[in-house]
Amino acid sequence: MAYDDALIVGYLTQAQQTPLLTDREKHLVGLAVTMTRGCQVCTRNRIEKIRAAGVSDDVLNALVGIVSAVNAGVTAATAREAFRMADSALPEPCGELCSADVPRHGPNA
Repeated sequence: MAYDDALIVGYLTQAQQTPLLTDREKHLVGLAVTMTRGCQVCTRNRIEKIRAAGVSDDVLNALVGIVSAVNAGVTAATAREAFRMADSALPEPCGELCSADVPRHGPNA
């Protein structure tokens, strides 16, 4: 069965239509997400779009610093907890967030 991206496209459309964030803020969040995901092509495309929107490289470099710091913190916290779990006497289940058995939504669920 082919992948159906209707649910994701709906989420993206809804997110882009929110009046609660400016276009500049949406661009910055989008760039932060693509950097976190590690997609160099998507990151380049986002950089081109945000530059075209008038955001300076000084702002982009500040964003890179923030994203790097947050991701370093998440990495350190994940490792700390993994070490704690590895040293505990009883194994802990991963839970729903990491489970492949999480219920799926949409027409192909």
